[in-house]
Amino acid sequence: MLEDMGREQMRAADADRQRVADQLRAALGEGRLELTEYDERLQEAYTARTYGDLDRLLADLPGAEPVTLPVVPTPAPVAQKPAEKATEAWLRHTWGSWGNAVALCTVIWLVTVIVSQELIYYWPVWVAGPWGLVLLLRTASGLAKGEPRQYAAIEEHRRQAREHRRERKALYRQAIVQGELPANPSKEQRKAFIAEAMARGDLAPKPRKSA
Repeated sequence: MLEDMGREQMRAADADRQRVADQLRAALGEGRLELTEYDERLQEAYTARTYGDLDRLLADLPGAEPVTLPVVPTPAPVAQKPAEKATEAWLRHTWGSWGNAVALCTVIWLVTVIVSQELIYYWPVWVAGPWGLVLLLRTASGLAKGEPRQYAAIEEHRRQAREHRRERKALYRQAIVQGELPANPSKEQRKAFIAEAMARGDLAPKPRKSA
């Protein structure tokens, strides 16, 4: 139904009018239209304004195909810039504890109101207000000092460190299975094995914190 409404309102192009004219000409050749009727419909086709006007000219012709609506490409989502992602992640980190605490206090207050059946003063405001004011000042200061970028660098280093530990443990397990290391290697044995693995290129060097 929505598509039908769109066809009644959407403007047709010259190419659409020509496609309808071609189908009318074919119908004339098949004997489905008389010459007078063909001339009338042809004039209406060239003066049609919408797809609905064109559809009516073909409605009683077997095998006629309505002109398809143009496909409007969906715009690709705009990728978020790294700086925007860093700021968003830092804000979630900065305000996360505040939001959780205020939500918990509000739940406790709401349960108390329900149990007592009395409208109690909304005391969580004393948690949300002062703490929120401090966080507002901290947010303004942090944005001015570029803390989101620093936070993003720290989080990236932590991610790389976790990945490095997973790769190192996987190499340990593989070496133990292959007999290159004992089941419970000592600290010195693990260090020597990791040094050899990095020298062979089997393990990347431990990630370092960016300055």
